[in-house]
Amino acid sequence: MTPPASTDKRAGAGALDEPLLPEFSGGHGGGGGASVSGAVFNVSTSIVGAGIMSIPAAMRVLGVVPALFLVAAVAALSDVSVEFMLRYTGWAGAGKPTYAGLIGDAFGRAGAAVLNVCIAFTTTGDVMSGSVGGGDEHAGVLQELFGARWWTGREFVLLVTVIFFLLPLVLRRRVDSLRYTSAISILLAVVFVLISLGIAVYALFTGTATMPRMLPDFSTLSSPFELFTAVPVIVVAFTFHFNVHPIRAELSKTSDMVAAVRISLVLCAAIYAAVGFFGYLLFGDATMADVLANFDRSSGAGVPQALNDAARLSYALHLVLVFPLLLFSLRVNVDELLFPGRRPLATDTGRFVSLTAVLMAVLYALAIAIPSIWTLFEYSGSTFAVTISLIFPAAIVLRDVHGIAKRKDKALAATMIILAVITSSIAIASNIMSSTSDKVRGGHVASR
Repeated sequence: MTPPASTDKRAGAGALDEPLLPEFSGGHGGGGGASVSGAVFNVSTSIVGAGIMSIPAAMRVLGVVPALFLVAAVAALSDVSVEFMLRYTGWAGAGKPTYAGLIGDAFGRAGAAVLNVCIAFTTTGDVMSGSVGGGDEHAGVLQELFGARWWTGREFVLLVTVIFFLLPLVLRRRVDSLRYTSAISILLAVVFVLISLGIAVYALFTGTATMPRMLPDFSTLSSPFELFTAVPVIVVAFTFHFNVHPIRAELSKTSDMVAAVRISLVLCAAIYAAVGFFGYLLFGDATMADVLANFDRSSGAGVPQALNDAARLSYALHLVLVFPLLLFSLRVNVDELLFPGRRPLATDTGRFVSLTAVLMAVLYALAIAIPSIWTLFEYSGSTFAVTISLIFPAAIVLRDVHGIAKRKDKALAATMIILAVITSSIAIASNIMSSTSDKVRGGHVASR
């Protein structure tokens, strides 16, 4: 239920009669109908996207122990930030609850617009046919099997994927209708982990595996601040907050959403830890920004190519099934940004279909133009993702327009913002300096 708009709630933030997580009605005609298991699948799929492919590279930079600690810490902060969001959603007034509506309640229309923009950039996804980065091109599975032909290239494979696989899924109007594809996507992520485990065991027995470093090797870093470049990658990997309200709106109780989020965070943290460790174990210092590129013929770990291809195909299919959930939130936020005050998007077929078509075309063009996910995650994680997952939820508590925050809540929120700003600022500065030095070195080599 919606909390009463009484002045008593402002009398004491710690009053015993205040609901910790007030209920709110969602959807058209109220929440309900969705199961906790379906919510777990949808939340987990929102979390485990393309970001998992950069976890081994983050572990290469940080070392195993700091990387695992960072994964656990970001998962814990994500749980806290979602709890903040759900707590204030019940007080945010009438209408269908959305993340942008929550921010608008605290910071006005301008704040909601900033969030819409952040989500629009963060949910820009990519389904990969091959990978380009670091000056090397790594062919996709089709190119390795049939050669470099027009129909095995990245552009054509992505186009076919969009038309025949993604469009039927992105035209769904309820999040819960994607619960089965989300369950399959998580199963495929687990399959990828098991294949990676099998390859790692094979590599250990054949002596081709490299024992990973437990701690960072500062001799390989241009600066100690380079360690901070791995933080945004982990933050992106746990950024799912844009789908909290759509999934919650189809559940009967807020407590169901809390349980679904916590189960999903534990599951996804375990998947990230396994993929990061096995990927780093297999490829060591040769681990690439997108670890899928390591599974091609030119950079494998001396294992049967069939296993390499199975690993890549399982995760490519996983990404196809992740995309509809990302687009669901992207579409809602772009609609809120461009058409504020209009009737719900799902009830306007013309607006729904046209906006979906435009977004799919734009995302296809961006997927072709930006094939390097490490660069994308470094900068989007340092800016948009950290704003969505840490800064805005904490800012809502500090703003506390409904007077329900306790002192410890505000202390935790302030700590979250300070940590987010410091680590992101250092990461951005380190990325810029690294890019500048690479250009300088490239210019010197070219002049010779």
